[in-house]
Amino acid sequence: MPYHSPNRATWHTYLNGASFTDMTEISRVAKRPVYLGAGGTLVTATAGTDAPATMAYGDKISNDNAIATNYMANLEFALYDALRKPGISVQRAGTDVVVILVRDAVMELNVADISETGDDTLKTIAKILNKYDATFIEIAGYTDAMRDANAAHALSMDMAQRVAVHMAQHDINTARMFIVGRGAARPIAAQDDIGRLTNRRIELRIAPAR
Repeated sequence: MPYHSPNRATWHTYLNGASFTDMTEISRVAKRPVYLGAGGTLVTATAGTDAPATMAYGDKISNDNAIATNYMANLEFALYDALRKPGISVQRAGTDVVVILVRDAVMELNVADISETGDDTLKTIAKILNKYDATFIEIAGYTDAMRDANAAHALSMDMAQRVAVHMAQHDINTARMFIVGRGAARPIAAQDDIGRLTNRRIELRIAPAR
């Protein structure tokens, strides 16, 4: 059966516990008690981080940073290996991992809904993020340049929420989520015919929880 997003009126039930704000350091610190109360775990407390034996020595902050870096590197490799598809890229941004999903790679061309290919892609991402669950996730929607800034914001938020609902349906803890619509802000390509297709996107920024 092809996937269809649930009725918009029910989205709030799927996204209960998510934050509708940018994932900043301050917002992560503020959300940490809620995240832990909802069953979240921290990287330094997660089994299977494969920390080198030398981590038994030295400064705790340095050790924790090394463990988090190693954990996120493993997550990056898992995502990169699984997402070798057109319109999708996996990048590092410091400790964070960023997955860029061009809209046409995950959504129907002329309909505001997730495509069959997008359904498969998001299921793959959810499976990996459920394995690497000691992370926060910012789900941000973007559009190309539009004359109406309010319409651009609404469209970008719609994309972000659809992806977030799909992830919630596939067992991603909503206490990990930060959901934002940024409209035409932060273009990553020219605003010409080809570039516009790239600027219409969803970005998943994944940060270690610690």
